[in-house]
Amino acid sequence: MPLDQAVELTPSVPLQLEDCNAAIAPAQRTYKRGFTFWMVFVANLMVDLLSALDLTSVTTALPTIIDHFDGSDFIWAGSGYAISSTAILPVIGGVVSVFGRKPALLAFVSIFAIGSAICGAAQTLTMFIAGRVIQGLGGGGCISITEIIYADLVPLPERGKFVGIQASVWALACAMGPVIGGAFAGSGNWRWLFYLNLPLCGIAILLELVFLKVHTPKDSLLVKVKSMDWIGLTLIISSTLAVLIALTWAGVRYPWSSVHVLVPLCLGFVGIASFFVIERTRWIKEPTIPPFIVTNRTTLSGYLGTFFHGISSMAMIFYLPVYFQASKLASPIHSGVDMFGLGFTIPIFAIATGVSVEVFHRYRPQNYIGWMLITLGFGLLSILDVYSSTAMFIGLELIIGTGMGMVWIGTQFPILAPLPFSNNAHALAFFTFVRCFAQSWGIVIGGTVLQNVLRNRLPESFISTLPGGTQLVYSIIPRIPYLTESLKEEVRVTFAESATLIWRVMIGVSGAGLLTCLPMQEIVMRESMDEKWGLQDEETKSTTVKE
Repeated sequence: MPLDQAVELTPSVPLQLEDCNAAIAPAQRTYKRGFTFWMVFVANLMVDLLSALDLTSVTTALPTIIDHFDGSDFIWAGSGYAISSTAILPVIGGVVSVFGRKPALLAFVSIFAIGSAICGAAQTLTMFIAGRVIQGLGGGGCISITEIIYADLVPLPERGKFVGIQASVWALACAMGPVIGGAFAGSGNWRWLFYLNLPLCGIAILLELVFLKVHTPKDSLLVKVKSMDWIGLTLIISSTLAVLIALTWAGVRYPWSSVHVLVPLCLGFVGIASFFVIERTRWIKEPTIPPFIVTNRTTLSGYLGTFFHGISSMAMIFYLPVYFQASKLASPIHSGVDMFGLGFTIPIFAIATGVSVEVFHRYRPQNYIGWMLITLGFGLLSILDVYSSTAMFIGLELIIGTGMGMVWIGTQFPILAPLPFSNNAHALAFFTFVRCFAQSWGIVIGGTVLQNVLRNRLPESFISTLPGGTQLVYSIIPRIPYLTESLKEEVRVTFAESATLIWRVMIGVSGAGLLTCLPMQEIVMRESMDEKWGLQDEETKSTTVKE
């Protein structure tokens, strides 16, 4: 019996390694990949790099940009991109299925380019924030659609190394983004952070136009629009926006206990819960989230692992540079260099994890080991203080970076393995949504810890000199070099203690991530793909090799 038939009959039965090998031995499907495939892959990596660099580099340059406009609204300038990019993600699964991968990707890259142009040419802070929101819409769509295209072109068992390369692009952006942002901000040329996106977007669009030859549905626009799940999409988008706006305001503009935070937060969570209930009803013909995505225990464990990984990874990536800049007095550029341990290990072990899944046809051990290393890594990070040596924190980064790299792609295999098709667009769009939504929580949790510790432990006479309505970290770090020695030492120690508390909270988060592995089963990963969405080129046709 061919492998794809065997898996179809038993999609949720856990198999041992011997069973996997036995199932795969009779026939193995191979896919020829030529020049067209690799050009599409390169184009998608360029799109990923654009989104990732923009997210990581602008954060470092944000204080300089806000100061240029003589503004103080760090909240929307910093969060507009993240909020809009996360809110658009639930739409993507339906958009690419109804309108096709290529038109959707070209549209979102163009939207990203328009937003970049507006940010670069901004004459007011309001114009800049509007550009960031438009950029976020484009960037969110881009990262989700490229994830779906990877799944269209590569069967699940072989996808590990390709997704590992994709993860390495994000890791590279996390390491280089702060350096690039700091360099442009320090030289007064922050606008080029956005202008440089334009030629790169042009190259990506050209490559996709020429080489991405895939199926595009031929139905009329009216038929396509009617087939979308507008009820579900309206509910999930509005609910997500409510939650993210509440998290953005909480602890900065308004107290957590205020009506401004609690009302949208509660309404948002009720809306999200209602969305999942509505999606199970029979009168939704084309649900945004098909029921089997969240009812299979293995798939659900993968989504939960993705959620906790999003929280922990973003807390680490976002607040480790804060420790370097505030406690170790590193410049923005040097703080990026200090992240070398993460930038080195995450891509290597992401790729290694993908290769190991392909070789051994197992994904559970990698998830267990990855979460154990992440938990250990946060525990060790919590011992860092003002006087910790470079060798010490680089060594600790190697440990936690190894775990982060393994889980970065490790959760995608249990999500997709039990599903009817390994390249399910809705499942991957929801995967990207869960990751980005969780990353917002990682930023908020770390920011809340920092805000509370700094406000409670630093002298009120110093806090009162800072502008209101801003995150204290943005206001304090640029001033540290100019403080008196006694106050400078107090600020450095307080930031180090704040970082320690963040890492301790992340120990609990990563422990919860480890528990998500318990319901995970080892499912045979299907070799077959839905040829409907593959490259329409003879060089990518599949063949079956008998052993």
